[in-house]
Amino acid sequence: MGGTERDWLAGRFEEYRPYLRAVAYRMLSSASDADDAVQECWLRLAQSDADAIEDLRRWLTVVVSRICLDHLRARRSRLEGYEGSWLPEPQITIDATPAPDEDAVLADSVGLALLVVLDTLTPPERLAFVLHDIFGLPFDEIAGIVGRTPMAARQLASRARRRVRQAAPPPDADRAAQRRVVDAFLAAARSGDFEGLLAVLDPGVVLRTDGGGAGPLARPPLAGVAAVAQSVQARGRKFAPLGRPVWINGAPGVAVGPAERPISVVAFTVVHGRITAIDIIGDPSKLRGLRISP
Repeated sequence: MGGTERDWLAGRFEEYRPYLRAVAYRMLSSASDADDAVQECWLRLAQSDADAIEDLRRWLTVVVSRICLDHLRARRSRLEGYEGSWLPEPQITIDATPAPDEDAVLADSVGLALLVVLDTLTPPERLAFVLHDIFGLPFDEIAGIVGRTPMAARQLASRARRRVRQAAPPPDADRAAQRRVVDAFLAAARSGDFEGLLAVLDPGVVLRTDGGGAGPLARPPLAGVAAVAQSVQARGRKFAPLGRPVWINGAPGVAVGPAERPISVVAFTVVHGRITAIDIIGDPSKLRGLRISP
């Protein structure tokens, strides 16, 4: 491939980079892993016969999806000894309506609660759901990626869809209202107001922590309003004042520590005016490259 042709191909690839990163982030729940997958996709494109590719966008989608599928399968074996809940790598902004750059688009459109549920699916289920339900790829093409028939690929997506609808109902659309609920929760946590906590927590609320990826801090998820409220009441006065308001994957949250290097982030999911999930992410591998956009 000559220099001019390679430059032209590189330019075309850059046009699709944000889209490919969006696919990979939804597949992998990690911005850094998504960047690696997209870069590997470029290397494969650069080594291919570009003239034989009829639809570049679709070709790139298939290739990056196969890379992500391999990554998900390898990750499952690596996480067998992981201490704590496995939580996504967060995307953070300060403003509720950030400038529409690449990271902000991702943060705005992929809720953490959805990613948590996607991480419970099998790799083929996740791929089928993401590619069909989010990006509109037909099942005959998905079938080729996962090595199944189109009917089997349709069933994979259907099972995943049921899991998502049951476990990750869409959060409230009004972001200002979401922030007010979280602010009320933080105020109650700071003052140790148990009744105030009960007023903003959903009866089925879940509190998850990755424990920083380390055994001593790892705890199983807490479920139920009483258990979560008691835990927050016991620890909230110490930790709640340390957080600064941020938006985590488009939802209200707090970051603890300096902006250039937070030591943990706490994400909240608000549905029908109540907090349904609290996710505490402290794993350094997920926070190391975190950028809090002004």
